[in-house]
Amino acid sequence: MRVLTAPNSFQILSPSGSLLQESEVDIPIPGPGEVLLRVHAAGVNRADLLQSQGHYPPPPGSSDIPGLEVAGTVEATGEGVGSISHDTRVMALVTAGGYGEFVLADARSLIIVPDQIDAIAAAAFMEAACTVWSNIVNVAHFTPGDVVVIHGGSGGVGSLAVQIVTALGGTAIATARTPERAQRCLDLGAAHAFAYGQYTDSEGASTFADALPGLVREVTGGHGADIVLDVTGASLLGANIDSLAVGGRLVIIGMQKGATGTVKLSTLLTKRASLHGTTLRSRPAEERATIVDGVRRDLMPLFAAGTIAPVAHQVWDMQEAARAHEQLLGGDVFGKLVLRPW
Repeated sequence: MRVLTAPNSFQILSPSGSLLQESEVDIPIPGPGEVLLRVHAAGVNRADLLQSQGHYPPPPGSSDIPGLEVAGTVEATGEGVGSISHDTRVMALVTAGGYGEFVLADARSLIIVPDQIDAIAAAAFMEAACTVWSNIVNVAHFTPGDVVVIHGGSGGVGSLAVQIVTALGGTAIATARTPERAQRCLDLGAAHAFAYGQYTDSEGASTFADALPGLVREVTGGHGADIVLDVTGASLLGANIDSLAVGGRLVIIGMQKGATGTVKLSTLLTKRASLHGTTLRSRPAEERATIVDGVRRDLMPLFAAGTIAPVAHQVWDMQEAARAHEQLLGGDVFGKLVLRPW
């Protein structure tokens, strides 16, 4: 079968920034608890981009084929999988392998795709939905009425998080780079959206970190944020904590703007707030299965009804994955990029 492989350690980048190579490998055979899927679509994630640059090796025991989420049909099953039948339409959360004609998946990380949802939407949904559910619902203990600040509201995770928080009865406050992107977050259901690119000093340096706590307090009547979902990392660390309500929870899921920051502990203690950091790809299989169960139970009814839906910015052919990575790196994508098979 045809696949795209990536390096497992740092290498000098090509001009495109991607080191993906097309290869021919044997079709894998599913072992106990595994399902072999024929890939109909694969979502593109920043983890894929980092791996294709040689910066983010897959977990031990995983292949060097990128791709964390796919939609496809069941081709074969291993022992102990149960009654799932050949050609069943599913979407899957995988640790690697999505950039191929076939991929192995843990049977516990599959969700059957309803007839009204196409493969493109299913592939764009899976990883983002699992990220949102695991962090906002499971880690941050979301309850209806919570105010949730979502940084990167125009990204694949953020654009879905806005919809999920709103559908579950919360108040979503999104941040995005430009007023146009902020408006699209409002169109998706955000109660408020801030265009952080507008906050600069006379020399062009960002002042958004200084402005954020006041903005959040203003639109929440002084309450603050019950939850902050952050992809930026260090640049907004202090501002995020200052934006929290009493008992608030800051969940960091990315480091796009810095990996090292300073926490003012007195603020954290006074607010009785909590700080969490998580990843999805490296979690044990049992934890990933629990997350998928949560998505199946809490979010799939909303997806099937059309209440929430991933935003697919563009669909690329699999052999053009490097160009998709360039587009993602360029920063103008709203929502998700998806690859269709050869």
